[in-house]
Amino acid sequence: MIAAQLLAYYFTELKDDQVKKVGGRSDSPGSSALRSLDSLVHLRGVDYACVPAAPAKIRPMTCPLTPVEWTPEAEGMLRRGADGVGRADHGLCSAGGLHVMQWGGPGSGAQTLSSARAEQAVLRDRCQWRDVLTFDLSLEGQERAGELGREGRAYQMEIDKYLYAMRLSDETLMDIMARFKQEMRNGLSRDYNPTAIVKMLPTFVRSIPDGSEKGDFIALDLGGSSFRILRVQVNHEKKQNVHMESEAYAIPENILHGSGSQLFDHVAECLGDFMDKREIKDKNLPVGFTFSFPCRQSKIDEGVLITWTKRFKASGVEGADVVKLLNKAIKRRGDYDANVVAVVNDTVGTMMTCGYDDQHCEVGLIIGTGTNACYMEELRHIDMVEGDEGRMCINTEWGAFGDDGALEDIRTEFDREIDRGSLNPGKQLFEKMVSGMYLGELVRLILVKMAKEGLLFEGRITPELLTRGKFETSDVSAIEKNKEGLQNAKEILTRLGVEPSDDDCISVQHVCTIVSFRSANLVAATLGAILLRLRDNKGTPRLRTTVGVDGSLYKTHPQYSRRFHKTLRRLVPDSDVRFLLSESGSGKGAAMVTAVAYRLAEQHRQIEETLANFHLTKEMLMEVKKRMRAEMEAGLRRQTHDKAVVKMLPSFVRSTPDGTEHGDFLALDLGGTNFRVLLVKIRSGKRRTVEMHNKIYAIPVEIMQGTGEELFDHIVSCISDFLDYMGIKGPRMPLGFTFSFPCKQTSLDAGILVTWTKGFKATDCVGHDVATLLRDAIKRREEFDLDVVAMVNDTVGTMMTCAYEEPSCEVGLIVGTGCNACYMEEMKNVEMLEGNEGLMCINMEWGAFGDNGCLDDIRTEYDRLVDEYSLNSGKQRYEKMISGMYLGEIVRNILIDFTKRGFLFRGQISETLKTRGIFETKFLSQIESDRLALLQVRAILQQLGLNSTCDDSILVKTVCGVVSRRAAQLCGAGMAAVVDKIRENRGLNHLNVTVGVDGTLYKLHPHFSKIMHQTVKELSPKCNVSFLLSEDGSGKGAALITAVGVRLREEASS
Repeated sequence: MIAAQLLAYYFTELKDDQVKKVGGRSDSPGSSALRSLDSLVHLRGVDYACVPAAPAKIRPMTCPLTPVEWTPEAEGMLRRGADGVGRADHGLCSAGGLHVMQWGGPGSGAQTLSSARAEQAVLRDRCQWRDVLTFDLSLEGQERAGELGREGRAYQMEIDKYLYAMRLSDETLMDIMARFKQEMRNGLSRDYNPTAIVKMLPTFVRSIPDGSEKGDFIALDLGGSSFRILRVQVNHEKKQNVHMESEAYAIPENILHGSGSQLFDHVAECLGDFMDKREIKDKNLPVGFTFSFPCRQSKIDEGVLITWTKRFKASGVEGADVVKLLNKAIKRRGDYDANVVAVVNDTVGTMMTCGYDDQHCEVGLIIGTGTNACYMEELRHIDMVEGDEGRMCINTEWGAFGDDGALEDIRTEFDREIDRGSLNPGKQLFEKMVSGMYLGELVRLILVKMAKEGLLFEGRITPELLTRGKFETSDVSAIEKNKEGLQNAKEILTRLGVEPSDDDCISVQHVCTIVSFRSANLVAATLGAILLRLRDNKGTPRLRTTVGVDGSLYKTHPQYSRRFHKTLRRLVPDSDVRFLLSESGSGKGAAMVTAVAYRLAEQHRQIEETLANFHLTKEMLMEVKKRMRAEMEAGLRRQTHDKAVVKMLPSFVRSTPDGTEHGDFLALDLGGTNFRVLLVKIRSGKRRTVEMHNKIYAIPVEIMQGTGEELFDHIVSCISDFLDYMGIKGPRMPLGFTFSFPCKQTSLDAGILVTWTKGFKATDCVGHDVATLLRDAIKRREEFDLDVVAMVNDTVGTMMTCAYEEPSCEVGLIVGTGCNACYMEEMKNVEMLEGNEGLMCINMEWGAFGDNGCLDDIRTEYDRLVDEYSLNSGKQRYEKMISGMYLGEIVRNILIDFTKRGFLFRGQISETLKTRGIFETKFLSQIESDRLALLQVRAILQQLGLNSTCDDSILVKTVCGVVSRRAAQLCGAGMAAVVDKIRENRGLNHLNVTVGVDGTLYKLHPHFSKIMHQTVKELSPKCNVSFLLSEDGSGKGAALITAVGVRLREEASS
């Protein structure tokens, strides 16, 4: 019966190698491409096609073997196929042989069509088919076709009433996918979640397994009519070896529908029995609890049941924490203890199980008795959970999709009847359309309806057929098997007492196909929405991911997974998805979640223990301030100056600018790998202006670490080029030299280099007057002459630049490649110089603070490593804890250690990470930016050859934050000592002072300045300190000092 219509659906099940291309006669039994189909319908005389949605002209074509004669009825059937989106109708040919059909849309010309891909043809959406299937014939098949064709067409209109609405086009599926994507957004939103149908529940599972998990765990799996307990032993040292033993325990119907205490007493009793048999009651093993029902969680070891599903109706559980209920039941027994570490959904368990084998797995899918999915969502999108760093597994609870009526347009009368007869009417409507608990019942209801209308079983209806649950989803799977499906149908229907004919078996198989196919299509649409969200979250044009999948329907139905995968590929073509079948997913998965929780807890403890060495309390910072003050005093006193590590060098700058400075000045700026020459034009008067022109020159490493003569000859060569560039080589100009290295100045224009820093190692410079070395190099050049008026430290230049704008500026601070400070000290306290009147700027050279061991109690093993491999080991220890030249290196050493300990990058240390200096401090500033998503952090790490996971990125960001915070606090403690000294010098109860600041770390790091300011405020509450950002302190400042020097010199001579 109705064979003409049914064949279309059977053709969708043909594998590629079962479909024949057009060409040549092929009607011998031995060459049949449809041998398997012969046992179903005995038809080998069918040409199959579906007409495009656009009007098409169909005309016969003479085949070399047999002409094709299409009857008006056949053509009408083909055209009716265009009316139903996604339908697959066909016509029966009145003649035997091999046939080809031609069609063409308006203006397209005739096209000869054939296909070796029947599935794609039949499933292509909106009936825009481009394929025709051609099959060989047998005489028996021709006779059978003629016999059944007319009657089949007669039944077509009748059966459409039952099955048409279950055939979903790709257009409809895309629409469902968009609807579900919106439901996901609603569920994640704080504003819409209370009324959202798809609840998008946070699971507090923040990480998938990384393969390093180990231990002995108990897993409880409660989610169906039986309850499983597993012992899972994990040993990562033996290639991720997992040993499991499990036992299933029945849950009687009276307990399923009894009280909550009865249910959990039963679980506790089963757990006790399991432990008794294995003699592990005294081990107190950590327990993972798979509880496969919608729960709301605020932490990983809590689960408040929202609603029962899957026929469970135990009273007093909804709204309660199931972990507490289980713990109470265990305590009531009193014969063993259990530590429930994590409660998870079976979907999450599936993802975690597969994640242990494939660390790209970030989606879990269940298609069995029930259906659900989970996936790893960006924490920043989960409004219901605090924080925005990292990811968290979201249990979608998609079974409730449509409970608000969103799927009413695709639900059928049979779906509504299923719902009315369920334990939870109006709820889990999507699940009732797709899950194994309901598919068999859907088919039964359709069969009853068809039988009542005389379309099946000659109208016979038996008590068995009318009994709910008598037709199970396992029967659907058996009937849809390729070879024995019809025989299975006959046996199953006979069991139901309906005495089926062969045609009845074919029809029932057809109904099963349509019902299960709809399920696969709907699940593909909702999973497609999740994949699109993952792709959008990652900002990648093509998604590559793994989906862990479990469930009896997916595993045991002979066609389900293939149909599901193909539909998904069409709906989300820009995704490469691997499906990984879970083994004992819900049970092993709970153990994996527990193992991950234990691993993360242990790692977290060790990480916190390590990073705690970088946390400085207020008391510790006050001690640093106190020690800095003591070192300052030692540097200022004559008797202790030589041994002092903080040298407190007089700069011979006795005055800040007063606004009368005027003239053109050259400035040199040497303090790093680049060297600048500047022309600074200062104009006084009512509208004071400073105009600057500069050019930057590189200093090669071989010159930085060569001889002093080579270094200063290079500097003079750069000056000569600049004078030519500006066209000012001629008159003897006043020059200020910013020389950003520790110098002991004997006058404003003379300074003895104390030591090189920042990677410089030029010979024959330390212990020599730098201004003299410059003058000698100018003389050797014999091209021009310059008046070296001032030798300036960049910190002093910064202070002078800011003081030109703000007269209250009396402190300078540099926090960049290096770190240093200066301030205006009372002359009476500067014992190294004669005179007690007035002020003098003191270049502290505080980078050497701690070189005498006074900071050893707060230095870490990583600080010691950075110092040990630096060019000036044992020197500038305070600077090495603060400045931009070293922070990245501190971070790199921590990352190497954490990787060796398995906390990062799966324990794999890249060659890049081994390279000293590769982790530049600018990366800290970028990584710690509040605006930078973890995806961008991963991109930065990838540039460094570090293939990081989301968890890796979070930890790297944490390490960067800890290191930079300590740096800012230490810098703040030093500055607090300086401003308090100024206040006490002047005998003030309260001081208002401005600090001029320069340096890339201070300017560019997103948090450094704020933390430093807060530290100064906390440690020096009697000082109101303002910070003024310097604009080119080392260049403009040098010119201003030179201008002040010229002014003072002129005043003295007059």
